[in-house]
Amino acid sequence: MDTYESELRLFSMWMKNRGMTKATQHAYLCDTRSFLHSIYPASLDEVGKVEMMGYLSQARERGAGDESRNRKLSSIRTFYKSLVEMDRLHLNPAAVIAKSKQEKNRIPVYLEEDQLEALFEPMEGKYAARNMAILCLMAYAGLRVGEIHRLNRQDLTQDGSLHVLGKGRKWRIIPLPDILHVHMRQALEERIEPNKSKEEAFFVSQFGRRLSIRMIQAIAEEMFAKLKQKNPDLHAKKLSSHKLRHSFATMQIRSGTDIRTLQELLGHSSIETTQIYTHVDNKQLKHAMNNISGKIPGLRHRDVREEMPT
Repeated sequence: MDTYESELRLFSMWMKNRGMTKATQHAYLCDTRSFLHSIYPASLDEVGKVEMMGYLSQARERGAGDESRNRKLSSIRTFYKSLVEMDRLHLNPAAVIAKSKQEKNRIPVYLEEDQLEALFEPMEGKYAARNMAILCLMAYAGLRVGEIHRLNRQDLTQDGSLHVLGKGRKWRIIPLPDILHVHMRQALEERIEPNKSKEEAFFVSQFGRRLSIRMIQAIAEEMFAKLKQKNPDLHAKKLSSHKLRHSFATMQIRSGTDIRTLQELLGHSSIETTQIYTHVDNKQLKHAMNNISGKIPGLRHRDVREEMPT
């Protein structure tokens, strides 16, 4: 793989100069290395659409779905784009490969409001204030794990607004509810003293460093495990920190928040991404269908319940 190390270094430098997050850089490099392994030892200027389609087909055979396949294609496109911009290549053959059509309006997994309340009940221990604030930001402000990881002390203003650095390095402002502002202030008061004097991370680990993404996920996983012990019905449900973001969006839709406002709160670049949450509430669908029950021919003057199969 030493054959491509020069190009990979250029790609890494290009991504850093574009301001991509470390997580994005890592993901793109992993996918790109996997692709380069599949074409080794061919020269990059000899590789075309056929070789790329072959790699993506192999990924399919190994179980990659539409989302995973499209992510790999995006990584390859970006890799070649960087080399074109750096004058190492003249063409980007990945640019002409179409993305797979993904399943739309897939119903996201989320927790009901009473389940969320139960999730927070056992919150205790030395880091309770910190962990409470973290989970509240996911469940009641819709933040992503990476956004919580990147939060700095100055991102919380005196009036309770939270400045969030989201995907694509785009900032958004979330006016926190008073009670959530109180949780955030308490977490700040009990914040562990960082090892480095210049460390501005809002959430700090027990070792005095910025709380890692994996540790934030682990905090959520521990609470989910406790929740499942009390709610056997949730055992089959795949819960993760991102499901709390889904729960926030679901609550907003049920409360009557319009789709454009929810898009801003979630930091979605496309409203299509936000629209999946308009399909999650079966109660609203049932209510809508009941509106026409009296208009169905032949049933208007009869008691349907008496003729329902048992």
